[in-house]
Amino acid sequence: LITYHPRGMSRRRGMKTEKEETQLSVEETNDNESMMSSNSDNVGSVTGGGDEEDGKAQMQPLMMDSSVASSATPITAVDNTSAIRKLINSNPEFFGQALKFLFCFLGLQASYLTWGYMQELIMTSEFEPTKSSPDGKFPSAAFCVFSNRFLAIIVAMIAVKLRHGSVLANNTAPLIAFAPCALSNTMSSWSQYASLRYVSFPVQTVFKSSKIIPVMLMGKFLKGTAYPCTQYAEAALITAGVAIFSIASKEPKGDSDTSFAGLMFLCLYIFFDSFTSQWQDKVYHKYGRANVDPYQMMLGVNASAICITTAGLIITGDFPIVYEFLKANPAVFQYNVITAITSASGQLCIYYTIKEFGPIVFTIIMTTRQMISICLSAVIFGHVITLKALVGAVLVFGVLFYQIRRKYNARKQKSAEAK
Repeated sequence: LITYHPRGMSRRRGMKTEKEETQLSVEETNDNESMMSSNSDNVGSVTGGGDEEDGKAQMQPLMMDSSVASSATPITAVDNTSAIRKLINSNPEFFGQALKFLFCFLGLQASYLTWGYMQELIMTSEFEPTKSSPDGKFPSAAFCVFSNRFLAIIVAMIAVKLRHGSVLANNTAPLIAFAPCALSNTMSSWSQYASLRYVSFPVQTVFKSSKIIPVMLMGKFLKGTAYPCTQYAEAALITAGVAIFSIASKEPKGDSDTSFAGLMFLCLYIFFDSFTSQWQDKVYHKYGRANVDPYQMMLGVNASAICITTAGLIITGDFPIVYEFLKANPAVFQYNVITAITSASGQLCIYYTIKEFGPIVFTIIMTTRQMISICLSAVIFGHVITLKALVGAVLVFGVLFYQIRRKYNARKQKSAEAK
């Protein structure tokens, strides 16, 4: 008989008995059971003791190929990791700043996108009705402000304690100096929450971009600041874009109805918020930025704000009404907690971003956040954004990004002249 090996051309002649073939098959199976199991039919017909070694030799290249193939992937992964490590080590300052920027961007986006979503969810959803709130709507915008300020003051106290070693001992500016902007900050937040009962979140977000005009007027009134004509032109274009978006978003049916009351609340928000930023800047100038850091400002504003909101809730009798509503709708309490957490984390991210990258980068991030929040609100809550409204939004954000570019070029030129 002539037997052919799977990978060879050698042959052997001779006759073997059935007993010898069976014995050889058993021996080779015991010697290399796992390797030769797939070729047992061929092995059974192989004769001679030397064929066993020949079969192993023929299998050896396959075994070596498998080993080499299995070790190739880890070597490639190690090489890639080493290359990345070398790239980072070649410019550690750049990659360090890139990681900081990524942290600031993600922190601000996560905080304020979540905060905006929860804000709209609390104020526009219909929950389980109660005796005091038969429509199922959350009954108190002031309580939302209170919950935000309650957690913010705790975070501010911890931050000031860690930074200065004491909560109040190292404060150059007295707490009373923050009272006016704390009042305006409380009223602006309350107006913002209350407006969502009458206008959609996209309308509110775009409308807030028009606060540049009140800010300029407040700056001129409080500090005598003069602004160039180009800024007034930019403010006029933003206002026009806001008007287009607001009018185009008006729907006679649905929860995005832009009513007169909603617009009044938005105007109150813009007025009080403009006063807040200008008064804070006045405090910085009066007591010195070196003596009042952002965490002390956060503490001073929220300390006065928590007193104002608590007094307001007591006077209006909202505490028992809110308690009754939260008892019937425990999920709303969780929403308020999440809103408070994201509000506090957002404030910390604001201060850290401005400190590390300046106000221009911060403005870019927040403007991007506004655009994303409008899209998310439209998708999640079903708000309709028409083509005319989209044109108004593009006009607003186009002017905002132009302002950012103008400020960046001015700052770059000023830095070049200083050198």
